[in-house]
Amino acid sequence: MTRLNQFALAAISAIAFAAQAQAPAPALAGIEQRSTLADQQAIALTIYNDDLALVKDRRQLALPRGVSRLALRDVGARMRPETAQLRSLSQPGALSVLEQNFDFDLLTPAKLLEKSVGKTVRVIRTHPQTGAETVETAEVLSANQGVVLKIGDRIETGMPGRLVFDGVPATLRDRPTLVTELDNQLAGPQATELSYLTGGLSWHADYVAELSADDRTLDLNGWITLTNQSGTAYPNAQVQLVAGDVNRVKEQMDMRMARGRVMMAEAAAPAAPKVAQETLFEYHLYTLGRATTLAENQTKQVALMNASGVPATKELLFSGSDHYYHDSVGELGRKLKAQVFVAFTNREADHLGQPLPKGVVRVYKRDSAGLAQFVGEDRIDHTPKNETLRLHLGEAFDVTADKKQTDFKRREPTNQASYVAESAYEIVLKNAKPEPVTVTVREPVPGDWKMLESSQPYEKVAAGTAQWRIKLPAEGSVTLKYRVLTRF
Repeated sequence: MTRLNQFALAAISAIAFAAQAQAPAPALAGIEQRSTLADQQAIALTIYNDDLALVKDRRQLALPRGVSRLALRDVGARMRPETAQLRSLSQPGALSVLEQNFDFDLLTPAKLLEKSVGKTVRVIRTHPQTGAETVETAEVLSANQGVVLKIGDRIETGMPGRLVFDGVPATLRDRPTLVTELDNQLAGPQATELSYLTGGLSWHADYVAELSADDRTLDLNGWITLTNQSGTAYPNAQVQLVAGDVNRVKEQMDMRMARGRVMMAEAAAPAAPKVAQETLFEYHLYTLGRATTLAENQTKQVALMNASGVPATKELLFSGSDHYYHDSVGELGRKLKAQVFVAFTNREADHLGQPLPKGVVRVYKRDSAGLAQFVGEDRIDHTPKNETLRLHLGEAFDVTADKKQTDFKRREPTNQASYVAESAYEIVLKNAKPEPVTVTVREPVPGDWKMLESSQPYEKVAAGTAQWRIKLPAEGSVTLKYRVLTRF
């Protein structure tokens, strides 16, 4: 039998033993009271954008009078224990927390072996022919990158057989556990609430937009994507989401996240909005309309909003570069592609008008056969109502341009206090589509500048930006020529 198989058998033996050892270690028997999800009456989550959540866990507990020890199981493995607060709801002031310990060193075969260094275990060997078992006592000398055992007067490495342990250390838990030492003034059942901040819970918005055939309207569906990698499940939780950039003190610790399975909802348009929205301080709070279960290592989607017939505009944009204006450019020309943008306004008159959390907008359009095809995506920031969203979806295939510098000369070459240059350009705009299109040409002109000549009307849209709106004929072209004076 290989060492790998021996280790696997040992791991199975350890796990089987651990499954039987659900009670605390003998030293804690009768002292530590356990609370599990069976005691849970309600759970509420407030989840923030940046891997942070506030958990409010309500449990019904029967606590003795005086000082006792309570182990609260099934809490988040990435809990920030310094934020934990346990209080009595039914008997305010009766319950005081004297001490608390967060045990997140979870029970595994490797951990159980590591905790047994310096202690004795039993080694069970099975005869390969007869099946007879022999039992020996061994001392665990090391569990670092393998196991070293002392059996009688010999030292053995690897797994010589199945290892049987006498018990589970008190600090080694099968689930993350918050252990509290309490001083209770009133004996009997109490409604309690444990609140704490935890990592591993996050959310973001995802949007699906479908453009109309003429690109003039779109339908927008929004989803809330919830991810739980906190190390525990939250059954039937009331979930609230905070959209906004909340300031947090930087933590000096390594927060490791495990990858989990993904459970996705079908992307069907919701019949009606499922989420209520309100302002909270300088943020926005979204409350899910019904309780939902967040399983451990799960991603879930919940409908956020939907809107139909939202007016939209498509823009084909050619963006220049300011390095053209500093010096003579030796290249004979540069091929440009038009960037494609779709814009719409988040206002009630356009069937929207609600705060939109940041996320990714994925845009689709139906082809001639009626099948929806993906045409691009872009990320949006938190967007209040009445703001315009502008999505960059890609580059146009059939609309191109050739740009070159046709002239450059420096004025006042002997004046070292200023740099004055005059340059001329030619941009040939081409449209291979069977229908006419309108394009935008936007040039970032540096310094103090003045347009000397232009073959097309232009607009100074910003201090350092000149812009042209030019209509291109079907399967045709237009040449834009202009000359500009720049001063630095």
